[in-house]
Amino acid sequence: MSYSKKAVHFGGGNIGRGFVAEFLHNSGYEVVFVDVMDSIIDALQKAPAYTVTEIGEDGERTFTIDHYRAINSKYNLDDVVKEIASADVVTCAVGPNILKFVAEPVAKAIEARTKEAPLAVIACENAINATTTWKGFIEKYIEDKLNKDTLKDIEKRARYANSAIDRIVPAQDADAGLNVKIEKFHEWCVEQKPFENGGLKPEIEGVHYVDDLEPYIERKLFTVNTSHATAAYYGYNRGIPYIHEVLQNKELHDIVRAAVKETAHLIVNKHGISTQEQADYVEKIVKRISNPTLKDNVARVGRAPLRKLSRKERFIGPAAQLAERGEKVDALLGAVEMALRFQNVEGDDESFELAKILKENSAEEATTKITGLEKDHPLYSQVVPIVKKVQG
Repeated sequence: MSYSKKAVHFGGGNIGRGFVAEFLHNSGYEVVFVDVMDSIIDALQKAPAYTVTEIGEDGERTFTIDHYRAINSKYNLDDVVKEIASADVVTCAVGPNILKFVAEPVAKAIEARTKEAPLAVIACENAINATTTWKGFIEKYIEDKLNKDTLKDIEKRARYANSAIDRIVPAQDADAGLNVKIEKFHEWCVEQKPFENGGLKPEIEGVHYVDDLEPYIERKLFTVNTSHATAAYYGYNRGIPYIHEVLQNKELHDIVRAAVKETAHLIVNKHGISTQEQADYVEKIVKRISNPTLKDNVARVGRAPLRKLSRKERFIGPAAQLAERGEKVDALLGAVEMALRFQNVEGDDESFELAKILKENSAEEATTKITGLEKDHPLYSQVVPIVKKVQG
């Protein structure tokens, strides 16, 4: 395969190496990894290749990823800017909270753009409209620190497309090094509208280009992430170590099902997806997270509870929309309670912060801080008693 195209990817973690880079590599892109973690960049610079192993119900399939380079942006930011200035695509999988820190090199590269076609900017994060968020940080940097005129013809320099990604990366083997084990199932949807009128739609094998991303993002976030996190928090509070074991417990299996039954009601009524299609999707997801070969640890899946309890996320997001429609949200509120009990978990800063907020604030103040719900929102009065109960 000729690697005539170039993609710069921020984040050398498992999603970056095992999902995004795999797709780009298989589509003929040379991938330039960018990270601030010395250990990951050093390992990538030393190794000419690593393997990705896809785990499915029909066994495993392994293949090799090569034709990549790696740059540590902590020490070589100018090199990163040069790479992006001449790249076709820039992607990231760094976590939504880190987007502001990866805006500077993209902003500088957009100003220094040396390629005729505009740069395709695609964030691959577990968050709604993450590319729009990244764009905000990038363009603010241009406005505040660089030449404002760059923004006048920004369409010629960059096109920003939101995306929705869905692939489970389980806990990795202790001696895995750069190699990644990843679920076989995958979905990567990208908006196509930003590439119209002179933009160049990146040819990435396996990407599904769509006109309207919201139905795909909400279907994924409110089915995959809601069910996964519900299983994780209930499992954690019951002392069950793995997700598949939670789902083997009949009572907890039914609780997880009840949560995605509520979100399915929203998805069907809001997005016009048929009841049957959503039911099939739910079956596929429950089957996926029940897969024992993924051996997914509940504490790993539950980490970052403050983000997961935030306004647009997997619990409050769908529950708020359902409450606005006067629908019931009992199962989602049960999951919220379990998430609020995910406190002081070793290795997870947010779980300590959550404990602190619950300890130092009234139930009302804590509800506002944690969920971002407005006091007059129909869900607010349903969450406050739960917060109070957890505080008690």
